[in-house]
Amino acid sequence: MAGPSAAKTRRRQDKDRQHDVLYDCELADLPPELRWREWMLRVEAVIFASAEPVRRETLARVVGEDCSIDLLIDDLQEELRDRPYELVSVAGGWQHRTRVRFGDTILASTAPTRSAAAALSEFEAMVLMAVGYFQPVTRSDLSKIFGKEVSRDTVAELRGTGFIAAGPRSPTPGAPYTYVTTKLFLSAFGMETLRDLLNIEALEDAGLLNRNSASADEMPVVTNNSSDEDEGTSEDDVESAVL
Repeated sequence: MAGPSAAKTRRRQDKDRQHDVLYDCELADLPPELRWREWMLRVEAVIFASAEPVRRETLARVVGEDCSIDLLIDDLQEELRDRPYELVSVAGGWQHRTRVRFGDTILASTAPTRSAAAALSEFEAMVLMAVGYFQPVTRSDLSKIFGKEVSRDTVAELRGTGFIAAGPRSPTPGAPYTYVTTKLFLSAFGMETLRDLLNIEALEDAGLLNRNSASADEMPVVTNNSSDEDEGTSEDDVESAVL
């Protein structure tokens, strides 16, 4: 017998199919130029309204089957070329961002912004950077990196910002939790993937990171982070760490 969750899923699927029938994606009744313009406006509206980067598959729901999302984005970026904001590719999707050169202007205005980044202490920022480079990494590993204990409170603060989440359990004795960065981390720091992190050797040369103290050979960066349900983190929250 199907349970309540199965019935709910069927109702949602029926609703989605009904919406697809009623919502005209193809716009076949419009001439090509007007059709393209309407698709551009739809894509920009979805990105503007979203609180997080919008992925390709989401945008594909509001345009025709044969519509090129990449060409639409190119046209939108060109249209915004002289505006104080732009359309950027971050965290696997697209998002509107104010241009960097207007940062001081916005700060001087003291106007509240829609998505202000969390304020981190210098040490919290360094710990976040270490998680970015060495993930999945345990709190004990982080303590080795900095030569002093990284407290549970520090980790909790970073988790509270949404920049890190629980990763897979470590294979070391006791199976402690590891920590990984999230899609919000990529979005907040303007990165498409973790490949956009600065070269780790350059950070070592600048004295900002010391892999030797952390026994880096024992902490490889892996390609398939996973979440731990006991920690309340879904797979959608955790960024795949492909470097």
